[in-house]
Amino acid sequence: MHWVVNLDGGPRRVNHASVVVGEFIYSFGGYCTGEDYHSNSAIDVHVLNTHNMRWAPIPAVEDENGVPCKYPEVPFQRYGHTAVAFEHKIYLWGGRNDEIVCDILFCFDTRTRKWSRPSVTGTVPGARDGHSACIYAERMYIFGGFEESIDKFSCDVYYLDLRTMHWTYVNTLGEPPSYRDFHSATVLNHRMYIFGGRSDAVAPYHSQEEIYCPNIKFLDLKADRWYTPKTTGEIPVGRRSHSAFIYNNKIYIFAGYNGNIDKHFNDLYCFDPDRNVWRQVTPQGQAPRARRRQSCLVIGKRMYLFGGTCPTHNGDPSSFDYSDTHVLDFEPSLCTLAILKVLEYKLDLSVLPQDIRIEIRNMSTPNKIGRSLNKG
Repeated sequence: MHWVVNLDGGPRRVNHASVVVGEFIYSFGGYCTGEDYHSNSAIDVHVLNTHNMRWAPIPAVEDENGVPCKYPEVPFQRYGHTAVAFEHKIYLWGGRNDEIVCDILFCFDTRTRKWSRPSVTGTVPGARDGHSACIYAERMYIFGGFEESIDKFSCDVYYLDLRTMHWTYVNTLGEPPSYRDFHSATVLNHRMYIFGGRSDAVAPYHSQEEIYCPNIKFLDLKADRWYTPKTTGEIPVGRRSHSAFIYNNKIYIFAGYNGNIDKHFNDLYCFDPDRNVWRQVTPQGQAPRARRRQSCLVIGKRMYLFGGTCPTHNGDPSSFDYSDTHVLDFEPSLCTLAILKVLEYKLDLSVLPQDIRIEIRNMSTPNKIGRSLNKG
């Protein structure tokens, strides 16, 4: 396991929502420190080509007169929302700007690069941010978050049938995770695993007395029952705004923040759901800086990480938010390891085959296109 790419110049984004479709990563919205999030301007969309490691903005959708579409035809710029990929379409739900919270379902078609608003039926979840969303059996499951209209944390489960567009409230059995937001949810072996997040001493209300639970829980998606497995090993400190992803039937947790100790992390933990054992993992190579509210997505044998923030009390606010992109290779090939040595020792590239030179350039050249997009 090796960090093989560390590039600057991608979209500078925090608390965005990102998904994989094929070999492309799509990132929606988010915020940058110091920018205005009171208007209903259209959400921005960036796409990463994982072949050449280049970010590019997707042009704003326009109406028949060539005028950029605005909310509610397209989503407004937001943070704390979720996005899931189903076939070639991406479904975006929830999130907020500094004025309002949204409960409208939007769909982005990656083939046409157009937005739509599917008509939905059923019990729509209350508008919220900081919730989680994941796919299981042609359904988008929503858990937790902070509901604006009632000013409370949630521990409810809903799902949207992506064929019928019908929302259903799930009456679960067992003891659910505590009320929380900015947790992670991952689906593996017919189970939805919930880890971390921020709760409160008087939850579901928000009193500023935060709680960070280190326990992992899962919802049996066939029986709709919650379970709390007894875990052993190197259990990670409770945290929020971390990332969770799956590789080789194991769940990985990266980075995040614990407000009680005011600490950002850049650690990596692996959870084995067959044995209920945690262990800390230390990949080789240059690890990313500590952060929260980043994105981590797996394609093949690699995990792609970008964005996030790590505020400091004394630093320049424009330095809080990151525009870097990192790649973690779970099973680096001999060729990849050799390229890393070429870069480390700054060896002469002229004698190398062209395809190898191109790969080296993709792994080491900053993204000038993405850099021009940054505002903060």
